[in-house]
Amino acid sequence: MSDGDLTGWRRDVSLAAWPLAAVVAASALGQWATLPNLVPWYASLIKPWFSPPNWVFGPVWTALYALMAFAAFRILKLAPSPARRMALILFFAQLALNAAWPWLFFAAQNPLLGLIDIVPQFICVVATYVVFARLDRLAGLCLLPLVLWVGFAVALNAAFI
Repeated sequence: MSDGDLTGWRRDVSLAAWPLAAVVAASALGQWATLPNLVPWYASLIKPWFSPPNWVFGPVWTALYALMAFAAFRILKLAPSPARRMALILFFAQLALNAAWPWLFFAAQNPLLGLIDIVPQFICVVATYVVFARLDRLAGLCLLPLVLWVGFAVALNAAFI
């Protein structure tokens, strides 16, 4: 491996650390709010017919967070530009809304507050997807499952109200 290859590899690892740390933090914050409220509060709710079993959420969110981190890494690798800056702003905005949702829905035990968060979160996720896809097709494709899942989550959250 040449010095140039090693320098590029170090740069890539450094760039990957930012979105990876951000999604791990969002996931940890979400779990911190969710886990203590699964039983008895969430377990006592009447769930809509299309609510998946609880065990589905962990693997789905793990995959979604991994895809988000990879997509953001691809955008970070691009040359700085106003479009790249907007993409990253949208990415971190949707991630912040994502991290806030479990605190509003689970910790506050308030589906209405969850809905107030998840609707703008969905809009932000769609905007992030569009901007990412324009900059890097693979980065956009990595966010498509997130668009679909958060869209489903909006309907699920609304059904609890």
